Amino acid sequence: MKTLMKGNEAIGEAAILAGCRYFFGYPITPQTELPEYLARRLPEVNGVFLQAESEVAAINMVYGAAGAGARVMTSSSGPGISLKQEGISYIAAAELPCVIVDIMRGGPGLGGIQPSQSDYFQATRGGGHGDYRLIVLAPASVQEMADLTGLAFELADRYRNPVLLLGDGVLGQMMEPVSFNPLPAGETVKPWATTGCRGRERNVVNTLYLNPEELEAVNHRLQEKYRLIEARECRAETYCTQDAEIVVVAFGIAARIAKAAVDGARAEGVRAGLVRPVTLWPFPYRMLAGVLKRAKAALVVEMNAGQMLEDVRLAAEGCVPVSFYGRTGGMLPGSRAVLEQIRLLGGKKYGHYVRPA
Repeated sequence: MKTLMKGNEAIGEAAILAGCRYFFGYPITPQTELPEYLARRLPEVNGVFLQAESEVAAINMVYGAAGAGARVMTSSSGPGISLKQEGISYIAAAELPCVIVDIMRGGPGLGGIQPSQSDYFQATRGGGHGDYRLIVLAPASVQEMADLTGLAFELADRYRNPVLLLGDGVLGQMMEPVSFNPLPAGETVKPWATTGCRGRERNVVNTLYLNPEELEAVNHRLQEKYRLIEARECRAETYCTQDAEIVVVAFGIAARIAKAAVDGARAEGVRAGLVRPVTLWPFPYRMLAGVLKRAKAALVVEMNAGQMLEDVRLAAEGCVPVSFYGRTGGMLPGSRAVLEQIRLLGGKKYGHYVRPA
């Protein structure tokens, strides 16, 4: 049975079904419905909801609960995620599983409360200090908000790594029918967790290594894990790419807008297609490169000034020209404007940057 829910609420219910019993966070638009939902639901399943005194406090509470082996989550938007960066780096270094939700708003600075995709760099480049990575999942519908939440907890446990669910304010606020599938409740035994050491050697959660050789060994281990994740966990959706001469690349709500533009182009006889990365890290470089080698041009559509654009250019490796169309500050790209950019490329008017209409 399907239920009409906001994206933020769908994340909350999916988290509970995935076995999350601890949430620590702080309100910020446009994600506040998520903690509001969990404040009601978690006590019903003997879980713990705590509104922390700050984002810094919240992420360190996540650190503690994750270290004890609990399935735990926090959420925020751009400015709040910025405040959590030190704690996120600690959690990644300690190799602790948790889920972090970022429902993006316009930036930089305090920005505005309208939807945006301006946190791409922050999410995919680590954001905090040191050489670490987050697995980053980008839903494009309320149903995916639910489905990818379950996957996020699964991947977090599998790789002992924080997973970031990166949605925009449109997806967080919009309502769509959603169904909830049975989700794995997670590992029942986590031998590394700090659950008391009676009868065994104690476990220590630590990220401080004064011996440089020891710290380098830790970094080598982390990088090996990240290479494994890159090899196993790349995800993307393709649409009409088999014969596409113009490949549009977009994620999140921008991908849904771009899909409508691709349909419009096809109706006019322009062979357009769409690639939607679902994992922003690891980014599907190899898959995208294969699609682009069969194309004549690529168009990146984002709700920012061109952040994923860098990854698409890396995937293209110069084999096709890569153009960009974006809106910033909380403005959404329109499907007609995207269609016009496809028409321009279809007329062989290639470029590297097209200013928003």
